[in-house]
Amino acid sequence: MNIRKLWQLLTLALINLTLVLTVVADPQKVTGVISDDMCRQKHMMPGHSEADCTRACVKAGSKYALVVGDKVYVLKGDPKQIGEFAGKKVAVTGDLIKGSLAVQSISEEE
Repeated sequence: MNIRKLWQLLTLALINLTLVLTVVADPQKVTGVISDDMCRQKHMMPGHSEADCTRACVKAGSKYALVVGDKVYVLKGDPKQIGEFAGKKVAVTGDLIKGSLAVQSISEEE
């Protein structure tokens, strides 16, 4: 077997392993504040609430994000559902994949 074929088989095996691990991964619950991926922790619209700034940034093309301390996870899911919680502390349950969180459920935290 030549090196090129061996390399292709190894690459396919790694891709399959990644897919299997992604499919069988348990959803995670992450708590943070709903923001957007541009402003993150620092909103830049003086005189507006964090929620208003977040919604305006998303309307302008940013994506909803969950800010957890210094980490920011881009949220994948229904923008209308996520937008209801803009600026609020929430618990998000979903699949965490490469800095993104595929939203399964959101609930407000106190």
